[in-house]
Amino acid sequence: MLCHNAPVKRSTGHKVVILAGGLGTRLSEETERRPKPMVEIGGQPILWHILQHYARYGFKEFVIALGYKGETVKKYFLDYHALQGDLTVSVGTGRVTVHKRRHDDWTVHLIDTGPEVLTGGRLLRLKPFLGRSTFLLTYGDGVSDVDLKKLIALHRKSKSLVTLTAVRPPARFGGIEFDKDRVVRFLEKHQISEGWINGGFMVMEPGVFDYLKSDQSVLEKDLLETAAGRGRLAAYRHPGFWHGMDTLRDVKYLDGLAKSGEAPWIKR
Repeated sequence: MLCHNAPVKRSTGHKVVILAGGLGTRLSEETERRPKPMVEIGGQPILWHILQHYARYGFKEFVIALGYKGETVKKYFLDYHALQGDLTVSVGTGRVTVHKRRHDDWTVHLIDTGPEVLTGGRLLRLKPFLGRSTFLLTYGDGVSDVDLKKLIALHRKSKSLVTLTAVRPPARFGGIEFDKDRVVRFLEKHQISEGWINGGFMVMEPGVFDYLKSDQSVLEKDLLETAAGRGRLAAYRHPGFWHGMDTLRDVKYLDGLAKSGEAPWIKR
């Protein structure tokens, strides 16, 4: 089991939203049994890796939008405290002693946002849990070594509604066009074959909820594309590691990195 040894910094106060409710149809070999964020790399769900990355920057409160097989995620966190250490069980009395327990000081809100709700609709359903403060958001299927302090600093400097992390992965994703740090055009996946793409790891202001109207709202189209058209979307260009987990090949690649001890997103 992997262990993050880097000290957790003081809490920033910002909540972190994780979108973890999709079907993951391109990864059906794994997602027939569990939701995509619970697919394991290096012996832990990719969701755990994402939370650990945020925790290293002082983020301790997470709001996870559940959908497909959300009960699997709930069970994982219900058992998390007991199962993260070594156990001694007295079979006769039922007494359990936990040794070397992990001390992840997190608060995790597990919110069922429905099996058929689209990405923007899931975020809209989380509005009561987020209040009127700046928050962070990412997808539950990608890991990165992005510097979250620099991301937030750019967001504050740009005074944008949303700042996303732009990355350069293989060309099967959508793209972004820039004017300095301002996004002037956000392109869907089928519209571009190369360049910068949305890697998630976003910072958002509460005004984003004005762009989302129903369960069928799409985060990328209704929020990001519209905000870009209005000059309200910025991007932090991250030249380092980022990798999404869309296929079984991706799972094997990330799992191999994690087990080799060379995973860029894991600080030792």
